[in-house]
Amino acid sequence: MNQASNTRYDALSRAFHWLTAIAVTIAFVLGPEHFGRLMRDGLDPATRYDIVWHETLGILVFVLTLLRLLWVAFRPAAPHIPMVPLMQMLAKLMHLALWALILALPLTAILALGGEGHPLTLLGGFRLDQMPVIANSALAKLADWGDVHGFLGDAIMALAGLHAAAAIYHHVLLKDGVLLTMLPPKIFR
Repeated sequence: MNQASNTRYDALSRAFHWLTAIAVTIAFVLGPEHFGRLMRDGLDPATRYDIVWHETLGILVFVLTLLRLLWVAFRPAAPHIPMVPLMQMLAKLMHLALWALILALPLTAILALGGEGHPLTLLGGFRLDQMPVIANSALAKLADWGDVHGFLGDAIMALAGLHAAAAIYHHVLLKDGVLLTMLPPKIFR
């Protein structure tokens, strides 16, 4: 193993990380307020680019996350930065929470759309009008999945902010190289 692999994530892991972070952030910003109410009032989501982009980015995040999970099984070893046990535990909990949210957000969106009979509309004119398996499932009736999706969207942004703040804290105050593990090699030399 060369020294670069000990101090930084591999290029594909970094690409997955940053593409996911960007897609989640843009999807959050474009997330339509009161989407369910608009749909119940007869709005066709294909007429709103914010909805189409939001749903497309949500599917992109889900696909990127599945590919990233597959890559984790085969990639080179992740960098190991020595830190106190409490910090290691908090970092693992943060990553676990972020992974869970990244997977749960698209699933709750599909449950919300399918359960309420709303179409999934994506860029390129793709449209899935009916999701009868979801609409007829007991799972669809367990919660207001649109509200759950909105709550989880807020939660992922809050946790992502804490995650970024922790990386900056490590870089500026601890100077331990944590932030550098996810940046290209030529940054902050």
